[in-house]
Amino acid sequence: MEMKRTRKRQGNKDAKTMNRYAISDIHGCSKTFRYMVEQELKLKTYDKLYLLGDYIDRGPDSKGVIDFILELREANFQVITLCGNHEDLMLDARKDPEYPEMWLLNGGIETLKSFETLSLEDIPDKYWQFLDQLQMYVELDDYLLVHAGFDFSHDYPFDDTYAMLWIRDFEPDLKMMGGRRIVHGHTPTYLTEIAASVKKPVSDVINIDGGCVFTSRLGYLTALNLDTLELHSLKNREDADTYA
Repeated sequence: MEMKRTRKRQGNKDAKTMNRYAISDIHGCSKTFRYMVEQELKLKTYDKLYLLGDYIDRGPDSKGVIDFILELREANFQVITLCGNHEDLMLDARKDPEYPEMWLLNGGIETLKSFETLSLEDIPDKYWQFLDQLQMYVELDDYLLVHAGFDFSHDYPFDDTYAMLWIRDFEPDLKMMGGRRIVHGHTPTYLTEIAASVKKPVSDVINIDGGCVFTSRLGYLTALNLDTLELHSLKNREDADTYA
């Protein structure tokens, strides 16, 4: 197991202080996700966990990722879930007969395998309810959280849901951002670049997609503490025993 941090947490470890964490682009890596939450973050029910989309596709256990999110909520953990482009593709595949091939070619086959089926119709309703209820972005006092980013060339970029799911490169508009930083995923990024973006001077835009599923090139799941800017990074553990 490889874990790296850019900052040490400060303060009284026994104090009941709420932490806010953001994670993106889990992509079916359920063992890695569970280990991050339970063993690295040691998430408490008074913390808040923001998940920025792309829970599914490509990795081995998309169903397990969603199951763990639902398990956390059932245990009264505060988990806020955003939509990623892969969830959007899966929803479109169910609604539009022209979309299944596009979704399957982008990792949907692995998602179906995790449900032990070849048909979307066999996926239980609770998973569709989960997908239908995903938010497009979250606006906090100090952050804007989104899967991919915003297209600030529009007069009101917060209506452009396509860009929120798919945009790659965008120029931040500090006035529209209202003094807040943007935290997003979607574009796999080397850990060194992610770490550099949270060091002083902290970037106005922080990409936390460590490419967890792409083990040959990247292969890290990252979690950002939004309050301390501590970066937790965990190497893909899908071939490991969960707590080995």
